[in-house]
Amino acid sequence: MNQVFGPEMDKSFFLRDAVDVARALIGAEFRVGNTGGIIVETEAYHPDDPASHSFNGKTPRNGAMFGPAGRLYVYRSYGIHWCANFVCSPGSAVLLRAIEPRTGIDMMKLRRGTDKLRLLCSGPGRLCQAMAITGEMDGAALEAPPFFLQLPKTATAVSIGRRIGISRGTDYPWRFGLAGSPFVSKKFESPDPA
Repeated sequence: MNQVFGPEMDKSFFLRDAVDVARALIGAEFRVGNTGGIIVETEAYHPDDPASHSFNGKTPRNGAMFGPAGRLYVYRSYGIHWCANFVCSPGSAVLLRAIEPRTGIDMMKLRRGTDKLRLLCSGPGRLCQAMAITGEMDGAALEAPPFFLQLPKTATAVSIGRRIGISRGTDYPWRFGLAGSPFVSKKFESPDPA
């Protein structure tokens, strides 16, 4: 597999506003090694966003957010779960919230300890556990193995809502989901795509 990014993608895809990237990623195929699926839920974070890890500037923990676009930013949430983000323009990133499992389902079930398909990757921590994404991948280039990322071939209907699981910047409508998908981590307030 020589082409990791689909033919329409390169680093410039990520080197733009995280809100645009977060929306464009809905319906994309993302794999880590032999596990993965379709991205069905994302959230965008900006450097001037009080909920963003980059809000107070660069630190050892968030350094990848200020590095090159098209890299992975991985952090541990509440000291328990790994969370994966795609780095966009400096200090901004897109959090992967949910994936519809398509590849390596048996391996993901084993890693997650559940046979419930809907629960394999519905949430940032579950997604990382199922796909074996850890802090060792922080700063890794998405254009190189073990990653594969390809945009959908046809337009997808996208639901838009407020971000969840945060205490600041909760009014920003920067959460995006595949309309009608049962694999999102939490249903959108309005099921109608915007």
